Amino acid sequence: MTARTLYRRLVDSHTVAVLDEQNVLLFCDLHLMNEYTSPQAFAGLHERGLEVPVPGQNMAVVSHIIPTAAVTPRVIGDPASALQARTLEANCARHGISLFDANDPLQGIEHVVAPEHGMVRPGMVVICGDSHTTTHGALGALGFGIGTTELEHVLATQTLAYPVARDMRIGIDGALPEGTTVKDLILMVLGTIGAEGARGYVVEFTGPAIAALSVESRLTLCNMTLEAGARGALIAPDQTTIGYVLERAPDITGDTRDLALAHWATLRSDADAQFDVEHRFEAGSVVPHVSWGTSPDQVMPINGRVPRPDQQDDEATRQATRRALGYTRLSPGAPIEGIPVQHVFIGSCTNARIEDLRAASDVVRGRTVARGVRAMVVPGSGAVRRQAEAEGLDRLFTDAGFEWRKPGCSMCLAMNDDVVGAGERCASTTNRNFEGRQGRGSVTHLMSPPMAAAAAITGTISDVRRLQRRPTLTPGSQS
Repeated sequence: MTARTLYRRLVDSHTVAVLDEQNVLLFCDLHLMNEYTSPQAFAGLHERGLEVPVPGQNMAVVSHIIPTAAVTPRVIGDPASALQARTLEANCARHGISLFDANDPLQGIEHVVAPEHGMVRPGMVVICGDSHTTTHGALGALGFGIGTTELEHVLATQTLAYPVARDMRIGIDGALPEGTTVKDLILMVLGTIGAEGARGYVVEFTGPAIAALSVESRLTLCNMTLEAGARGALIAPDQTTIGYVLERAPDITGDTRDLALAHWATLRSDADAQFDVEHRFEAGSVVPHVSWGTSPDQVMPINGRVPRPDQQDDEATRQATRRALGYTRLSPGAPIEGIPVQHVFIGSCTNARIEDLRAASDVVRGRTVARGVRAMVVPGSGAVRRQAEAEGLDRLFTDAGFEWRKPGCSMCLAMNDDVVGAGERCASTTNRNFEGRQGRGSVTHLMSPPMAAAAAITGTISDVRRLQRRPTLTPGSQS
């Protein structure tokens, strides 16, 4: 038998029919939906007089347009957004699909809610009308985003016409140094291979540094692999994965558990499997990273300097650098550390899990948000918010001057009330720093939760390691 990668193993096991040399009809185990990409798909379904044959394998959340202010009940004031939420509620009720609506205590971001409630298991195909569905590859599931037309097809058939991708393997050797996180690792990878470096590929991450990561860190890694153009990201399930899933999936017991464990043990690439492209990186060389431009691959180490367009290797890169610097208003050659920020956002499907909030809180403890900075913490789900409150993290953040808000996508993409003003800078734990992503004319600097916390305390883009090595600062003081 021909040796197979984990990716091809997952595709083969879900192929209902081979359509041609490049395309298959793929069965989808779990379909996640939200309020802003599903309305047209449901409308098309209804126009054709079709029903949803397996509603139990579909789940919906309201998250992108929802306000996150800490008030109860939550009311969506914007008429267009409220209509989207009502439409999703009506569609889910009509077809018997589970919905985490605006005031459900378990409401949250789809890519946070689904794993934390045991909906995602190794070996599954998980799809969603959201590009960051690559997140779920952290659990050994093939996750990817789809468009509205595809959404309609999945609702009607639970299958999808799928063009098969190529295979890439990224090996990460060594171990991450103290003071760095997996967010720094993936930003470094993006800066090296570029925003197109994995286009057309599904990436499998391997190596000792990956094996040492928690599931939450793996979710962050797979989430942001999309920003290299990847069509998916995978990590073969191991004992860390299995423990995480079994803890959250009480239905997996007895014979079902034995069968699941036996199947999960097969979910890995064969030793002699061939990958189309391979990269290797050394985790020990990673330092805190921050973005300087308007693409997630325009990043640098915290001790770096803003690039000079005339020193870039080719004309396309020179033009992209000029455009990015024109938008971000950074001076070529200037150090990235010390640039003032007006906003700090800790949240999103990339970095709003309990592990992220704990890491940020360690930096904040005993300190105060700098004058003139608006700092927000938005948990990724109701479950994360309750856990953080049980641990006292909410009080720690609010005592320091942060806003402690309710779950939602929030300031990640400014489809709600949480917007960065024109000309203002935000230190953000999100996944994209596109022009206007957090508000028209706003500037986003991507970084890890500890780095964002450091920016809140100092009022500038700062090396968090300086705060981690120093004694507690007095309120409002600078690093």
